[in-house]
Parts: sequence; C-alpha cells; structure tokens
Amino acid sequence: MDPLDRIDEIIELVQESRSVPMSRTNFMFDRAEMIDRLEELRAELPSELRKAAAVLDERDRITEAGRREADRIISEGEAEHARLVSVNEITVSAEHEGARIIAEARTEAQRLREEVDDYVDTALANFEQFLTRALASIERGRDKMHALREIGTFQGEDSERPLPF
Repeated sequence: MDPLDRIDEIIELVQESRSVPMSRTNFMFDRAEMIDRLEELRAELPSELRKAAAVLDERDRITEAGRREADRIISEGEAEHARLVSVNEITVSAEHEGARIIAEARTEAQRLREEVDDYVDTALANFEQFLTRALASIERGRDKMHALREIGTFQGEDSERPLPF
C-alpha cells in the first residue's frame, strides 16, 4: 500500500475514534492497532526511499553509459579521420569525411546526453511529486493532530485540579 494511503488510513482511524465519556475533545482508539499501522507506515517509507535511490543510481549509470558511448564514437571518428588523412591521394576528401564523422559523433553524443537528461528529469519530477504529496499529507495529519491536541489540552483557570471523572 502506498505510504500516503497508509497515512490517510491512520488519520481516518483517529477521526472515527469514539470520544472519551464526558469529553468532546478526547478520544479513544485501539493502541495496538494504531501502533501496528504506524509501524507499517515506517516499514513502507524506506522502500520508497530505496526506490528513489535506485532511480538516482540508474540515472548515474545511464549518464555514464552515454558518456562512454559518446567518447567511443568520438574516438572512432578521430581514428577514422587520422587514418583517412594519412593517405596522400585522398587527403582533402579524408579531412571532410573525418570532420563529418566527428560532427555526427558529437551530434549523437549530444542527443544521448539530452535523452539521459530528459529521462532523469522525468524520474526526478515523478519522485518530487510523490514527496510533495507525502509531505502535504504529513502536514495535514500534523495540523489535525495539533488542532486536536490544542482542543484537548485547554482547561480553565483551575487546571491544576484533577477532573472529577
């Protein structure tokens, strides 16, 4: 289950809890059930973080593979250029062909870099959206918790006396 769904489930559990008798602000819930749900949430969050780390590792791997491929293509182009230049009869032709190969290699390398950048940007944007939703959900939960705490802890001037019930 998605951690955001798990947080919504916990919020719903708190909202649906029965009130403590003679109190409008305090409520009761099954402590074991609440702990179980919070532990499940805690267990799920590291997997989401591992997924994010895997996306970043994949980005690095793809970027490095793109760089190696670009270097290989450029190296091949330069080697081909050097081979063609060494032949006297086709020197002019070889210079043009070598320049074309290098230009193609650079164009291909740039295309690969752009593809890798687009892929990584998309993956990071998706992860950013997930984290934004998670943070918003957590913020809502905390706001509700703080509101309930403020409502539940307010007492009059005689706050040091225990309640009669």
